[in-house]
Amino acid sequence: MSADTPGNRVPRFDPLPENEWDDVLKAVAATTGPLNVFTTLARHPELFRAWIGLGSMLLMKGTLSARDRELAILRTAHHRSCEYEWEHHRGLALGAGLTEAEVAALRLDADAHDWSDDDRMVVTAADELHAKGTVTDATWTELATRFGEHELIELVMLIGHYHMVAFTLNALRVQNEEGH
Repeated sequence: MSADTPGNRVPRFDPLPENEWDDVLKAVAATTGPLNVFTTLARHPELFRAWIGLGSMLLMKGTLSARDRELAILRTAHHRSCEYEWEHHRGLALGAGLTEAEVAALRLDADAHDWSDDDRMVVTAADELHAKGTVTDATWTELATRFGEHELIELVMLIGHYHMVAFTLNALRVQNEEGH
């Protein structure tokens, strides 16, 4: 991680105190706990409500497998040097079947690990979207042998969404909670 990561600096906004939470944030916190990502972004209630719907769909109701989803998210967190995103999704990745070695390999060059063909497709898509802002025809053709239309759209949106989340977490200097 770079020297300018959120963990090294003071947050730009403190998380919203519990006595100021609206019903949406209360419902989210009842499910996830009072995570700083939510209690910080809830300082803009209208935007938070719109964002939490998309984020929840991608995280809990999507068509991608949990393994594919977490591969894409962790690779994106690595590319964006977002320690908050990394720490919160590391446990989800392990729960989705990734091994400690695979999680660690997501911080390395893609060729530094012997990924399965299925995993390599997802990692390559995240790498290309990060580097080029698109997916090459060769990668798209390979992805299309495995994923249908909904999954392909979702994969690209998932990676883009977590880039946006990483930008936000890093720029606002959102800190990990105690224990993360």
